[in-house]
Amino acid sequence: MSTTEAESSQRPPVHREPSLGLSLLPVISLVILLGGGYLAFDLPVEPLLIIAAVIAGLVALHLGYSWQDIIDSIAAKIAKTMPAILILIVVGLLIGTWMAGGTIPMLIYYGLKLISPQYLALVSLVVTAIVALCTGTSWGSAGTIGVAFMGVAMGMDANLAVVAGAVVAGAYFGDKLSPLSDTTNIASLATGVNLFVHIRHLLWTTLPAFLVSAVVYLAFGLSHSVTGEIPEKVSIIMDTLTSGFHLTGWWVIPLILPVLMVLIGSAKKMPTVPVMLASGAVAALNAIFIQGISLKNTAEAAVNGFTVEMISASGFDHANVIEDVTKLVDRGGMNSMMSTLLICFCAISFAGVISVTPALNVIIERMLRGVKSTFGLIAATVATGVSTIGITSNAQVSLLIPGEMLRPAFIRKGLHPKNLSRTIEDSVTVIEPILPWTAAGAYMAGTLGVETVKYLPWAVSNWIAIGFALIWGATGIGIAKLTREEQAEFAAQDLTARHQQL
Repeated sequence: MSTTEAESSQRPPVHREPSLGLSLLPVISLVILLGGGYLAFDLPVEPLLIIAAVIAGLVALHLGYSWQDIIDSIAAKIAKTMPAILILIVVGLLIGTWMAGGTIPMLIYYGLKLISPQYLALVSLVVTAIVALCTGTSWGSAGTIGVAFMGVAMGMDANLAVVAGAVVAGAYFGDKLSPLSDTTNIASLATGVNLFVHIRHLLWTTLPAFLVSAVVYLAFGLSHSVTGEIPEKVSIIMDTLTSGFHLTGWWVIPLILPVLMVLIGSAKKMPTVPVMLASGAVAALNAIFIQGISLKNTAEAAVNGFTVEMISASGFDHANVIEDVTKLVDRGGMNSMMSTLLICFCAISFAGVISVTPALNVIIERMLRGVKSTFGLIAATVATGVSTIGITSNAQVSLLIPGEMLRPAFIRKGLHPKNLSRTIEDSVTVIEPILPWTAAGAYMAGTLGVETVKYLPWAVSNWIAIGFALIWGATGIGIAKLTREEQAEFAAQDLTARHQQL
């Protein structure tokens, strides 16, 4: 081989810049596949995401990227989302052990006993929000306290879509404002804004959206109030739960302990997964020593989920358990999360493939052309956030891309980057669980037992926050401006960061 040939073989491959049309091809393909395949023909999401990933991969190969580049990008995306995936698996374990140990049955029992039907959605919103704020995980909150509220709703014959929407709204309200939340930290990191400055600025859109939600749930509850005595089915469910589990008296103390462990551990900013595992271990001990469930069945509940057949209380009549009780208690287990994980991996694969090329950068840059006003920039950010989460189905990626790319535009406009960090949370974090094809949408639907498209209208604070973001952008209310000195300081920081990267 000649010297020229050797140098040519060692020369790095040339990556061509994609045109706008080529950049849009994977995006349009995904929209057509999901819109036509999933929404119109009810096809499974997973193969549709894979087909879209293949199209994005062909575009990457056409632009000079190698198969190894594509695989490395997918692997990098999976590595970034592994903490969320681990939490997802542990939540499945937690639901199974909390059910076997009597924690969730206890919460359902007292929920049926104490909560008035007309206030159920409102209470679900507030309590789930508090738990998510303390724990920093919307998934964990919906999968534990949220499951209990759905059980109460089933027992009361309440509107499941409304309660599920309230749970999702509360879970993501608390998640957005929690310093323990991964998405809140990512939004802060991507835009270079102090975490607590970001959280305080979020209140401008998040708090009004929460209050509107509360009014909607209260109005719905009062207009659909249930009068008269407790329905017979509710009495049967409560009697069945107390005959199968030790739920009253001093037993409440050890049964509530797994919940307190999660709340206290989160308040002390302890790692999420170890705290959840410890809570699950205590719940497992409750199952064995308080509820009398065998060690084998307790382990089975953690892995494959709890079933009513595992109840070993003397005198408990398995044969006459009504279907509503079975729907309440037969749930949980790590394996119950596998279908959600599959959607998650497929979505991550698409996100990894499309991120190999600068296609999304090209699309975003074209979107910003002609943007001159504050409202225009906020609207463009909202459109970017919604489009990115809809395309990638991954909140982490969808926060990082617009956060990093749009920061200079906000600084040039004299707007503090905390306006950007707030807007991408309003258009990404809370939008993800109301899209059926995302991992969050699939998880919420599977965990709460209500299809995403059914609870979507009732997850009021998730979609109405965008309205407040646009209103504040148009009126200037809640929009933080930069002084000339601050503007120069931020610009200098960005210039230094770019030089360091080079």
